[in-house]
Amino acid sequence: MVKWIHIADVHLGASPDAGDAYSKVRPQELWDTFAEVIDICEREQTDLLLIAGDLFHRQPLKKELKEVDYYFSRLSRTKVVLIAGNHDFLKKDSYYRSFQWSSNVYSLFDKEPECVIFEDLDVAVTGFSYESREILTPFDGGIRAEGDAKYEILLVHGGDEKHLPIQKSLLEKSGFDYIAMGHIHKPKQVIPGLAAYAGALEPTDKNDTGKHGFIRGEISERGTRFEFVPLAKREYLHLVLETESRMGNAEVRELIRGQIQEHGRENLYKFILTGKRDPDIEFDTGSKDRYGNILEIVDETIPDYDFEELWKANQENLIGKYIEAFGGCETGSVEYEALCEGIQALMANRQ
Repeated sequence: MVKWIHIADVHLGASPDAGDAYSKVRPQELWDTFAEVIDICEREQTDLLLIAGDLFHRQPLKKELKEVDYYFSRLSRTKVVLIAGNHDFLKKDSYYRSFQWSSNVYSLFDKEPECVIFEDLDVAVTGFSYESREILTPFDGGIRAEGDAKYEILLVHGGDEKHLPIQKSLLEKSGFDYIAMGHIHKPKQVIPGLAAYAGALEPTDKNDTGKHGFIRGEISERGTRFEFVPLAKREYLHLVLETESRMGNAEVRELIRGQIQEHGRENLYKFILTGKRDPDIEFDTGSKDRYGNILEIVDETIPDYDFEELWKANQENLIGKYIEAFGGCETGSVEYEALCEGIQALMANRQ
């Protein structure tokens, strides 16, 4: 049996989207969570640590490679296999090309597929790296398990139209026992029992919602089994809050604070306000909250106009004519939104 941990898109060196409270600590948290993975590998005596690209957010500095290699060198059993992705691709002058890794680290830093065979584990790991920011050529199925070991694993980074487009059917026919994928930041099982994206170890973009962490798995004569393990210190949450026309800014702020207390002060938030609001109220979407972990507040509310009363009072002027032009439109429709926006503008000009 071979035990492995699969990570990807660690993005060391990035400055993740963060509110005022966490903007200074988030870059270090990427390193801290990476270090936790190393600790888990050592504690569980994992056989392989598979890194499917974008260990770094950009070209790594030599001092950063030394730091990462120190963590790798602490592993008494685990062998580390890594490829470069589209963020940390192999420039001609990349320190990746000349760096001397510890003896337990195996870098597959070639644009053509190469394989490392671990005879003691009877496992072969195949992979290839980026030499530019994009690989437009699709994965054509030419990379196949060659029978070099009892168990065979593939590392691959990509999956969208500009970064190695991949057809799932070709992966299914490749003959590998496990395919460790990177580039997509949300963890995803692509093919049950065969291929998966580990997702970003820590979320770095406000749209990287959901849990983040790594994949733990094993290959044996019984087949391949793996599971996603949450590990990230924080989570990006997009929450929809429905307002009522009686609410003002103070009440909305209290509603937001209650949601933060319920879902965790350590997390980072985008709030989308929906529902109705008093036509005379404009919600303050730029205000900072007491926790400093709100990234964005989007106001999608509609003013709660009484159009019948408004029309009766303005039948002979432009406001009344405008309401008549949209007669019968349904609440929430594009026409209703146009009606609300138009009336709001006309009422503002009247004041």
